[in-house]
Amino acid sequence: MEQVGELDERSRDILDFERGWWQGSGPKERMIRDRFGVSTTRYHQLLNRVIDRPEALAHDPMLVRRLRRLREARRRKRFAGGLGLRR
Repeated sequence: MEQVGELDERSRDILDFERGWWQGSGPKERMIRDRFGVSTTRYHQLLNRVIDRPEALAHDPMLVRRLRRLREARRRKRFAGGLGLRR
């Protein structure tokens, strides 16, 4: 069995933020800009890369599985909408 490495600090910080951003004060977009210094679009690009890594799954399996499920549901919805198969 392959040994899984550890996540870098920024990746851990992204997962930690995603786990509890709703407990903060203010809009998520502003909290992303303040905490990470990036746009919401860039943050979601980074988050999607992080949740694809086996180290992320080892770090927080419940959160990563939930985020992957949500991402897949959004992809399915977009794909169905593009085909005119609204659900």
